[in-house]
Amino acid sequence: VHDRPGESGSDLPEASGKFRYGDVVLEASWIADSDLRSPDLVLGNYHLAGSFRSTDHILADPAGVLGELVPVVSREYVRQIWVTRRVDHAMSKIGGGLESLGGAAPFPQQVLSWVFPVGVTTHVLLLAGLRNATVRQRYVAVRELLTGYNRLPLYGELLGLLGCAEMSPARAAQHLDALATLFDAATGKATSRFPFASDLTEVGRPIAIDGSRDLIARGDHREAVFWIVVTYARCLAVLHTDLPDLDREAFDDGFRALLGDLGIGSTRDLRRRGAELTAFLPRLRAVADEIMVENPDVHA
Repeated sequence: VHDRPGESGSDLPEASGKFRYGDVVLEASWIADSDLRSPDLVLGNYHLAGSFRSTDHILADPAGVLGELVPVVSREYVRQIWVTRRVDHAMSKIGGGLESLGGAAPFPQQVLSWVFPVGVTTHVLLLAGLRNATVRQRYVAVRELLTGYNRLPLYGELLGLLGCAEMSPARAAQHLDALATLFDAATGKATSRFPFASDLTEVGRPIAIDGSRDLIARGDHREAVFWIVVTYARCLAVLHTDLPDLDREAFDDGFRALLGDLGIGSTRDLRRRGAELTAFLPRLRAVADEIMVENPDVHA
């Protein structure tokens, strides 16, 4: 927690991110103390609220600031007003992310500006179902949620927004193999302060590469595509910025092949797909509202 107005985590010293603590990999990030000044602020923030449902989620709290929030947040977490507020927060993340789509940014960065809003569609539904808005396995989690609420056809639409509904296990594995080579070339090479730099390290490899391989092996190859795209774009962003003289042709070709399988070949395609996502949002919100109404654990 920091008390420096206007500063984000990447602007602060002692960079956050993944690191080993004994046999455990932890991931730390800076949070402004202004975001923790009241239970209401936490309850409406979908990134924070779930961590304050129990003191069991708090590893260290020397000042007692975090623990003070738990009684109210844990009691109010399931109230419809706060579930709705967190769904609103996720919906705003989609719209805000799409605003940065296109422009003069390098193509990998443009892809990130598209793929993250697409991925947040899963969070909207998971939040409505009082499920954890997980990161790498978000598509697995939302498939389970929609199955339980008899809305599995919507899952095909979510995969369609990403473009991987017809992705085969073999093709997903090919893309992951190409990504693994790129990942190893980018590992530890980030000298600029990328917020995701610790993901592209030896500590992050078991999650980004091995974790994706596990998903493919168990039949969740389409569900692995989201994080493959994210990691591919991040690796290329590092090479583009910090290793501009490196021959990236093979890596760029692999990225284009992956995006081609998703129906994307240009910035124009990204804008078109962003417009498709925007058109889908009313339907997404309607289903989220239905899940909230049907969820017996959500209270007035």
